[in-house]
Amino acid sequence: MSKKTLFGTDGVRGVANREPMMVEMAMNLGRAVAYVLKERNGGKRPRVLIGKDTRLSGYMIENALVAGLCSMGADALLVGTLPTPGIAVLVKDQKADAGFVISASHNPFEDNGIKLFSNDGYKLPDEEEAAIERLMESGTLPNLLPTGGGIGKSFRVEDALQRYIAFCRGTFPGDMDLKGMRIVLDCGNGATYKAAPAVFKELGAAVTTLHSTPNGLNINARSGSQHTEALREQVLAERADIGLAFDGDGDRLIVVDENGVELSGDHILALCAKDLKTHGKLKNNVMVGTVMSNFGLQTAAKKMDIELACSAVGDRYVLELMREKGAILGAESSGHMIFLDKHTTGDGIVAGLQTLAVMRRSGKEISELASVLTLAPQRLINVNVAARPPLSELKETQKAIAAAEKELGDEGRVLVRYSGTQNMCRVMVEGPTQDVVDRLCGHIADVIKKEIGALQK
Repeated sequence: MSKKTLFGTDGVRGVANREPMMVEMAMNLGRAVAYVLKERNGGKRPRVLIGKDTRLSGYMIENALVAGLCSMGADALLVGTLPTPGIAVLVKDQKADAGFVISASHNPFEDNGIKLFSNDGYKLPDEEEAAIERLMESGTLPNLLPTGGGIGKSFRVEDALQRYIAFCRGTFPGDMDLKGMRIVLDCGNGATYKAAPAVFKELGAAVTTLHSTPNGLNINARSGSQHTEALREQVLAERADIGLAFDGDGDRLIVVDENGVELSGDHILALCAKDLKTHGKLKNNVMVGTVMSNFGLQTAAKKMDIELACSAVGDRYVLELMREKGAILGAESSGHMIFLDKHTTGDGIVAGLQTLAVMRRSGKEISELASVLTLAPQRLINVNVAARPPLSELKETQKAIAAAEKELGDEGRVLVRYSGTQNMCRVMVEGPTQDVVDRLCGHIADVIKKEIGALQK
C-alpha cells in the first residue's frame, strides 16, 4: 500500500477551517486531481462532479474545489446535496472523469471531509490517492496552471436528485412494491433527507420521516445511524414494520425491528446472505465482513454453510476483498452494506430496499429474519487520544491485551486499533458473558488512556 499522510481510510477528514480541512488544501486538491485527469486524458478537459452533505462548511469547501478544478482547466459539475453513493451513480450517469464528495459521514457537524470516486463509480485506489498527495506536496502546481481559454467552467446538474432516486428504485425487484408497509426513516438531518422519503413513498410505503430538516448545524445530532433512540420510540409508537436510520452522507444503514430493537450491519449481512443462498444467487457462496464483525457472525456463517471472509476496517477494504473473492455481498457491522450486483459502493437507501425485499419474499417480520444471527457479548469503547503512537510500542497496553486474550482463550477475542477517521483508539472485546467483556474492555481502555497520557507529559 502506498504511503499516504493526507488521505485516511475514507478520504481527507478533520475539523473544517483547521488543518488539513482548509480551503487552501481543497483548492490544491482540486488542482492536483484536474492535472492528473488531464494527463490521463491526453490533455482533454476533464469533467469532475461535486456533491456534498448538509454541513454548513460544505459551501466553503465546494467553492474551493470549484476554484481549484477550474484554475487547472477542468469543468466542475455541481449536484448540490446528495448522498455519497449518489455521486457514484452520477459520475457514471454524467460520464464524468471523477467525483468529489464533501462530507464527514457520521462525524459531528464541525468536521468535514473530501472523498473521491473514479469514473467507474468506485472509490479512488490508495495508489492514486498517494500519487495525488505527492503532486500536491511537490510545489509544482502553480507552474502548471493554464491561462486564457484553458481555464475551466462550472455547471449545475439540475436533475441530479431525480436521477439518483430513479436509480435507487431500480434496485428494488420490479415485481414487488411496498404497499401496506409502514416504515419510519431517520435521515439524521443529513444528505438523505430528500431522497430517502421519496424512494420509499414512490414504492407505496406509508412513511414517517424523522430528522429531515437540516440547518447546517444539526447533521447527526442525536439522530441517524449513530443514535437510534428516537427511531426506536417512533417504530413502537406507530407499530411500524421497520425503522431505517442513515448516517450523514447516506452510505450507512442501521435497522430497527418492529419491536424497537436495533440491528447491526452484521444482522443485515447474515439475513441477506441467507436469502441469496436460498434463491441460488449468493455468488461463490461467500459473504464479506471485517475484523470488527461480531464473533457470532462466524458461527452463523458455519450454520448456513457460507464462507465468511474478513477484511480490514473500512468499506473500501470490504469492497477490495469482495472483488478478489468474486462476492456480491459485504458489510461492516457499523452499517456499510455493499450489494455489488446493485451498486459500486455502500448505499443506505439501497441496503434498506434489499432488506425490505427479503421481508417481502419471505413474508416474515424483520425480527424473525434477523434471528439467523445471535450476537456474542461485545463491548466497544472509543478512547479519545491526542497522539497516536504505534500500539506495538505501548508496553502496558500490550500486557493488558495479552492478559485479556489469555483469559478469553477460544471463547472470545480482543481488537484494538486507531480510528481511520477520528482521533480515537477503538477497543473491542467479545467473550462468553457481558460482565467479562465489560471488565476486560474497560481495563484495556483505562491502560491506554494512562499510557498515552503519560507519553504526552
